[in-house]
Amino acid sequence: MLSRRRFLVGGLSLATAALVAACESAIRSLTPAPSSLLPSPSATPTPTPTPEPSPTPIEMSLRQKIGQMLLVGFRGLTIEEAEPTRALIASGELGGVLLFSVDQPTGGLRNIESPEQLQALVSELAAAAPPDALLLVATDQEGGEVARLSPKHGFPATPSAAEMGAGDPGMTSQTARQMAQTLATAGVTLNLAPVVDLAINPDNPIIAALDRSFSADPDVVISHATAFIEGMHGIGIRCSGKHFPGQGSATGDTHLGVVDVTDVWTEQELEPFAALSRSGAADAILTAHIFNATLDPEHPATLSQPTVTGILRERLGFDRVVISDDLQMGAITDAYGYEEAVALAIEAGIDVLLIANQIVYEADVVERTLDIVEGLVGSGRIDEARIQSSVDRILRLKNEIATPSPG
Repeated sequence: MLSRRRFLVGGLSLATAALVAACESAIRSLTPAPSSLLPSPSATPTPTPTPEPSPTPIEMSLRQKIGQMLLVGFRGLTIEEAEPTRALIASGELGGVLLFSVDQPTGGLRNIESPEQLQALVSELAAAAPPDALLLVATDQEGGEVARLSPKHGFPATPSAAEMGAGDPGMTSQTARQMAQTLATAGVTLNLAPVVDLAINPDNPIIAALDRSFSADPDVVISHATAFIEGMHGIGIRCSGKHFPGQGSATGDTHLGVVDVTDVWTEQELEPFAALSRSGAADAILTAHIFNATLDPEHPATLSQPTVTGILRERLGFDRVVISDDLQMGAITDAYGYEEAVALAIEAGIDVLLIANQIVYEADVVERTLDIVEGLVGSGRIDEARIQSSVDRILRLKNEIATPSPG
């Protein structure tokens, strides 16, 4: 097991270029928040909720099950350019793709050039997916600075979360509905938004400085996040709140290296996640790579079983899909190695392994990850039942996308 010192030293030596990843107008019936959202040492943990099974049992090989757990960035503006990705989708070995406008390693275009081009690309990729397990198509459309579908490529301009948070939640819901229409037309089914971090540190380079948070006030964040999700749901777009367990108090950028929030993080930062868990608003929650010795003295949140399973699943009762932040971030891979990071993420309780393919681009990263997880199951380190529990949650989400409630 890696020590805190080794993890921090490994991350602090990193100098990788920054990447802003892949992370009703109010809740009317929230139950009162507990005095502490963290498990007490003497408390008996609440059993992990069992996800509802997929409505129709689907026969899958182990490799296809693992493929459902992958959300991967790829290169290509056309189906011809994205043929390797299309082939993996068709074989059932890749369950989700992540869209970017810019290819970080080259600075060129990645997947998005125009509305017409994107719609054609996504429709052909989605058509390749097995009929009983549709393709998850995700992007970051938070608004403002973080909007992959932007005016630069012919899409409508969007306000930032900070601008939305300064207004009425009803307007946030209307704005999100308009944004969702843009996403739906393009074929996107999952928005890696809203950000529910609290803007506690105004100098936070990755949250407050980019106006990605609705507010420093948890009640404002909860009401606007709920409104944002409702607006998205009205058009059939599913949402992932981020970045659990909260990185709004941080002083650094987790894309550049390890960020230790032990001395600045407070339980208040859990409140939006607790509220979204209780209300059932969030379809998924995306984790952060922040290190917090108060929650886990050994591992960052994404790789921490006490944080993901102990707090998010057991304490907050979240029984939906949990998505990792990008597993290629150097602070993670430098300290653990990619294979160990994948193992720890699954053991922590992560359902979807997000691989942005942006800090570095690995053409064979899907096949490599499939091999790694197959090996972990074969060695007995990870039980196939653990894989199945994630697949059940993912297929439940995909079934909801396929049969949306009227909005």
